[in-house]
Amino acid sequence: MWHIGEEHVVVRCGGVGFHVQTSTDVLDQLSGVEKPIELYTYMHVRENDLSLFGFLTQDALALFKLLLDVSGVGPKAALALLSTLAPNIFRQAVAQDEPQVLTRAPGIGPKTAKAIIFHLKDKITFAEAEIAPMVSDTNIEVIDTLTGLGFSLVEAQAAVQSLPQDKDLTVEESVRQALAYFAAS
Repeated sequence: MWHIGEEHVVVRCGGVGFHVQTSTDVLDQLSGVEKPIELYTYMHVRENDLSLFGFLTQDALALFKLLLDVSGVGPKAALALLSTLAPNIFRQAVAQDEPQVLTRAPGIGPKTAKAIIFHLKDKITFAEAEIAPMVSDTNIEVIDTLTGLGFSLVEAQAAVQSLPQDKDLTVEESVRQALAYFAAS
């Protein structure tokens, strides 16, 4: 059992409730679900604070830990990045040296984005990044349209990734197919 808050989930385990900060995509996936959950957690220890951060996959947890190794990136900034960018988009941005993609996350400016890329470029291999062309101008417009319609950035990115890459679709056609993707899932 759990309770979903604005930026956290309270998970009951053995009669004790744990306040776990998590990304928006995790909160979206948990809403409306009434079954037991499993979160991979990281406990951040500071002088006068213990905070838990939770993720649905070990991959997201590993990325979170990698981000914490970057000077100037704390748990809130790392969580903002993982809330804003899907793991594969994040890896692509790092592997292809695209700091402007990272600056989409709240609290991540150009200087921090460049520092993240500099520190993680050697830690994220090109194979992990599943290198594909970065988001085109059309796809950026589609993502903006979908987020304007109320979908999260992660959901919009997933819909854009589902679009056929071999066709040169217009923005309108892409939005239509992205909405069909949401209807089918």
